[in-house]
Amino acid sequence: MILTCPACQTRYEADAAKFPPQGRNVRCARCGEVWHQAAAEPEYPPAPEAEPELEAVPPPPPEEPQEEPRPDYYAQPEVREAAPQPEEEAPQAVPQPSLWPRRLALGTGWVALAAVVVAAVLVMALWRRQIVQVWPQSASLYAALGVKVNTTGLDIVDVKSSQAPQNGQIVLTVSGALTNVTGKELPVPQIRVGLTDNDRRELYHWTFAADVMTLRPGQTTHFVTRLSSPPDGARHLEVRFAKAGE
Repeated sequence: MILTCPACQTRYEADAAKFPPQGRNVRCARCGEVWHQAAAEPEYPPAPEAEPELEAVPPPPPEEPQEEPRPDYYAQPEVREAAPQPEEEAPQAVPQPSLWPRRLALGTGWVALAAVVVAAVLVMALWRRQIVQVWPQSASLYAALGVKVNTTGLDIVDVKSSQAPQNGQIVLTVSGALTNVTGKELPVPQIRVGLTDNDRRELYHWTFAADVMTLRPGQTTHFVTRLSSPPDGARHLEVRFAKAGE
């Protein structure tokens, strides 16, 4: 059966079987209005009953104020309510990634870089002669760092000088030794001797050839050269291998 709220005109669908013949009080679920709802009329009218004899009924006592009747039935709206929506899950805190893997990777990278730099320095120090032979421009880098580079594979060692009068002249005697520091036989180039003053300005130089043409690995040979009447202002001696054109 269909119920209609007399206050807000809301329509409800109710089960007629729940309403006794005398009806019952119902409450509107929307506005709270309470009214008495009669039972639904049966499809077939009931058989007429015998009329009871009339009896004198004393007048009813004065009505006392009564409380609002409590409904024994709550009507449900005809329109079906929407299905309850699932509650939204509370946002969960996203765990922050640990910084240790990143720090470990960064530290490993710095260690690897340091190892590469150390290895490069060792290579440049131990194989500087080979590096300069392959890349001559690197000689200026070694010179700027104050590192001597032996590009010939021969070392000039034990250089000594002395002056003595001979036949009325001062004779400068320069001696030393040549050593092959490589593992192969090498030709011996000419040797150059330069004399400089206190300001390192060259005053005089000469070249000479050693007593041998080649040196075997690890072999050493001595040399001696002399100059008559060296410049008076000569204060320093430089002995090296002569370059091409000198």
